[in-house]
Amino acid sequence: MSFALSPARPLRLPPVLAAVAVLAVLALPLAPGGAEGGAGPADAVSALVVLYAALRVVRERRRPLSATAAVVLGMPVVGLAVAATGAASPGAGLTGLGRYLQVFVLVPAAVLLLVRDRADFRLLAWSFVGLAGWQGAVGVHQYVTGTGASYQGEEIRAVGTFGPQDVMGMATVVAFGLVCAVGLALGRAPVRQRVAAGACALGLLVPLAVSFSRGAWIATVLTCGAQLALAGLRQALKVAAVAVAAGVVLVGGFGVGTAMLQERLSSIGQVTDAPDQSVVDRYTLWAAATGMWREHPVTGVGLKNFPAYRDGHASLALSSGSDTEGAGAAYRKQPLLSPHNMYLLVLSEQGLLGLLALGGSWLAMLVCGLRGWWRVRGDGRGLDCALVACGLLIWQLVDFAYADIGGPSTVLTAVVFGAVAWWALVGAERTR
Repeated sequence: MSFALSPARPLRLPPVLAAVAVLAVLALPLAPGGAEGGAGPADAVSALVVLYAALRVVRERRRPLSATAAVVLGMPVVGLAVAATGAASPGAGLTGLGRYLQVFVLVPAAVLLLVRDRADFRLLAWSFVGLAGWQGAVGVHQYVTGTGASYQGEEIRAVGTFGPQDVMGMATVVAFGLVCAVGLALGRAPVRQRVAAGACALGLLVPLAVSFSRGAWIATVLTCGAQLALAGLRQALKVAAVAVAAGVVLVGGFGVGTAMLQERLSSIGQVTDAPDQSVVDRYTLWAAATGMWREHPVTGVGLKNFPAYRDGHASLALSSGSDTEGAGAAYRKQPLLSPHNMYLLVLSEQGLLGLLALGGSWLAMLVCGLRGWWRVRGDGRGLDCALVACGLLIWQLVDFAYADIGGPSTVLTAVVFGAVAWWALVGAERTR
């Protein structure tokens, strides 16, 4: 008797692992000063991801994007092209244009092409959770051991591997992971996966707290509230009860609510009554950006021209920069080169044309994403994907009111927009 041996099937890894590789690189520590502008390792990997996605499209000879996806992702190009011509120099225009295209067009399109189905999307979501867990663990260790970035004279601010020059980096990563975990926990996946996701979400509350990032706190609270509302009343009540219990344990049992943390939390309501210097600087920069837009309402002052026009529109209340040190880096005065508000940055440099083009792309993705949620909310299949995608976009749009692009963690924003674009423009139509 003879047996026919079937040839072994080659192991085929999912293409989405290329996007996961970007997240993996962001887990690596940066050299002191490595966060000071310029392209980093994660940016280089993101360029390879774009190339890989393009080669797959050519090899498979298929239509890369639907007409709707091409329009939604391509909308920002119009405003960017016009604003690039108004830059101070051709080099600055090309640099700014390349950065915006990377974050809002090319990498999101590549991620959209590499995610094949909802299983790939969930793998990417869990990768966000994993990266957040690692960066959060590093951040908590910095807080406990006093080896973090300087905050009120003590080196306790959790910044993960990003260093004090990208002080928002770890907070952004942890918030993204927490939003993904909440979305996965509120879905209709097997109980074991939902419990694991819920545990991860609760654990990520600690590093988010010790990041001392008020903007990340506000965006996370609003986003998780929106996710609970989208998940349904019953799920919302269950999760709210668990969150309250966890808060009691963290604050009362483990002493997370230190005096500094409580002071930082209470300062959110004091930004108009008794603002600290960081808030004064932010208000001054916002006023400067608004002044630039008033003078150039349609096309703005040009890409990367905000620093050149800043002093001519800012009041004397603006400080010379923010003090950064700790987490392995020496003291440095970091200049304030942006308004720390993405909408005002676009408005000042690209004018109404750029803001309508870029904001229109984001709004279209939000509408399409919510339409996908409406489609799957009944049977529950894909509800977790809808909650993750809508949550990530809501978080980013809220956070853009307090922050803009810049630093090594910016490439993570590009991957987020890619994940959101897949659900909004492709994934909601799939059955699995």
